[in-house]
This record gives sequence, structure tokens and C-alpha cells, in this order.
Amino acid sequence: MVAGEASGDLLGAHLIAALAARRPDLHFAGIGGPKMQAEGFESLYPMQKLSVRGYVEVLRHYREIAGIRRQFAARLLENRPSIFIGIDAPDFNLDLERGLKHAGVPTVHYVSPSIWAWRAGRMGKISAAVSHMLTLFPFEAPLYEKAGVPVTYVGHPLADLIPLDVNKDEARAQLRLPARHPIIALLPGSRKSELHYMAETFVKTARRLYEEFKDIYFVCPTASRETRDLFETAIRHHAGGELPLTLLFGHSHEALAAADIALVASGTASLEAALFKTPMVVAYRMSPVTWALMRHMIRLPCVSLPNILANEALVAEFLQDRATPGALCTALTDLMHDADRRRRQVARFRDIHLSLRQNTAQKAADAVLRLLESTHA
Repeated sequence: MVAGEASGDLLGAHLIAALAARRPDLHFAGIGGPKMQAEGFESLYPMQKLSVRGYVEVLRHYREIAGIRRQFAARLLENRPSIFIGIDAPDFNLDLERGLKHAGVPTVHYVSPSIWAWRAGRMGKISAAVSHMLTLFPFEAPLYEKAGVPVTYVGHPLADLIPLDVNKDEARAQLRLPARHPIIALLPGSRKSELHYMAETFVKTARRLYEEFKDIYFVCPTASRETRDLFETAIRHHAGGELPLTLLFGHSHEALAAADIALVASGTASLEAALFKTPMVVAYRMSPVTWALMRHMIRLPCVSLPNILANEALVAEFLQDRATPGALCTALTDLMHDADRRRRQVARFRDIHLSLRQNTAQKAADAVLRLLESTHA
């Protein structure tokens, strides 16, 4: 198994637990994070080495990542696994999977690459590499069926993990946040590369909001010491250290449960906000070079998961040069003042939650075991 970042580590941990409960004789090894390791996974390389995003960022680390993949591929071909599961990280995993499938090792790819959003030409590469695809979203499976790639829609594990209804007062008490103030959750990303481009924008937006609403309060969960340091540096440089703010290590779910509104970096965090029924505004900035390359490949009018799943422009999105503190402050202020819009978002988020709640780990384990048993009968 290979997971390349925190979201994949969570998926892998749930899948390992479900598989081990059914087949205690299985041994799990490869590249994974602390959650997978807590389930008995043997990680042969640090997962953090793969946790980079964007063309420019990947190029900086290309030699090291390519070396890891080359060494790991040789090890797998020498000690053939019964099955290989690549969890997301398509740029790393698909090449591995292609070599293994060619050598007769069944391969599962868990989390469809975003072929519906950009780089649709990857379907041929996927077909050559993948014995079975596991998709998280319902609209993805028909794309693979049409291309002749065996596929199972398994839902999203976060929809199983996150309750349909949360108690905002309990969440605020747990985090020791003020009970009667409007609370804005700030989620500027989980990677250092994301904070590099978004920390300043998020802090400046928060400063503008605070100047307009003196009773407002902010909560910001950070994924690591490095991302926390980057956000604290932005606060010192752009807010004078005066924001009414609680910084957290982790606890993004509790922060979203406690918040009235969220400003969220596009990605898994926007889906988490939707599952917690937290009205939001989405923003994203990246390297100008990466943006110049990617913007011409995007096939959809919207990029955030809540909008794609709702099939409408439900949530305001601000990308790259449009993601300015002024624009984000205006969008958040409008959302705070528009109760009907907030209620509509919450209602549609509940629909999304119900559609994604599929007992994901068990469905994924069923598909993996069927493939394992059919190829090793």
C-alpha cells in the first residue's frame, strides 16, 4: 500500500482495520503515515517525502521522489505482494501500478484522480495500470464503466465518521471558545506549500473582518508545527498579533463543528466543512507557474467539492488572483448577513452527506478481498 498524504493515511487506516478484521493473516507494508502504522502497517519510507503538490513544488523534490519510487518498485517486483493498493497520489502510484500489473500483481487504486475536472487524457494510463478502481464520489463510477475499467463506488469515509448532526455548543466548550460570539474557522491548508501561498491572504482577510465586526472570534486548526509556524509568522507580520484567535494543533473537525462560517482552502477541507454543515467561502492560491499550467486543463466551472457534488455554484469560490483579502472579506460578510443563503447551503450539505454515507471501509474491503480471492484462487 502507498499513501502520500494525511487524507490517504486516514483512508488507508480505515481500510487496513476492515481488512484485518476479515483476514487477520494479511500483512500490510509500503508507504504510509501514523494512522496506518497504528493499525499495524509497516512503512518503509516516510510518507512526508511524498506530500508535495503543484508542478513547481514537485519539481523541487523530483529527484528524491523518483529515487524512492524506483527503489520501492524494485523491492515490490523482487518480493511480489499478493495485491497492491495505491491510495490517491496518482502521479506516484499509477506508474508503480502499471509496472506491477504488467508483472501480474493485481492493483487497486483507491480514490479516482480528478479526471472529471482536469487532465481527462489520463484514462488510458489508468486503464493500463489499474485492475480495480475504488471511487469516493457517485458521479465517478460511470466514467470508469464507460472506459471498461472495473470500478466500485464506496462512498467517502468522512461521511461515515462525521455525524449527521453536531452540537455547536459542545464543540465550543470543548475548544474553550466563546459561546456567544460569531466564530469563523480559518483552514488555509495542511501543507507548507499551501501556507506559503495562503497564510498571508487568510490573515489579512481575518484582520479586515475584525475591523468590521469587533465581537468576531477566529479559530484556526494547523496540521503540523511547520504550518503553525507559518501562520503565526503571517499573524505577526500582517495583523500585529492582535487577532482574537485560537490556534490549534489538529482538531479541524472540532473547529468546523464550533464555527458559524468557515474560510476554507479548496480540497478535502471544503468537503469536511460541508459534512459539518458549516456555511463557507472557498479560496485557493498556488505557485503562479503551477496555476498557469493548470488553469487551461480545468474542465469544470467550479473546483470545490461542495459545488461539484451539489452540481451548482452553491459556495463562493475565489482562485489565485481573485483570492484577495478584500474579495474574501466581502464574501464572508455577505454570507454572515444572508441567513437564507446559509440555510440553503446547510440543507444541500445534508443531502451531500447522505449520498456519501456508504459504510466506505467495508465496501472497499469487500472489493479488495473479491479481487484478492479471484486472482489467488
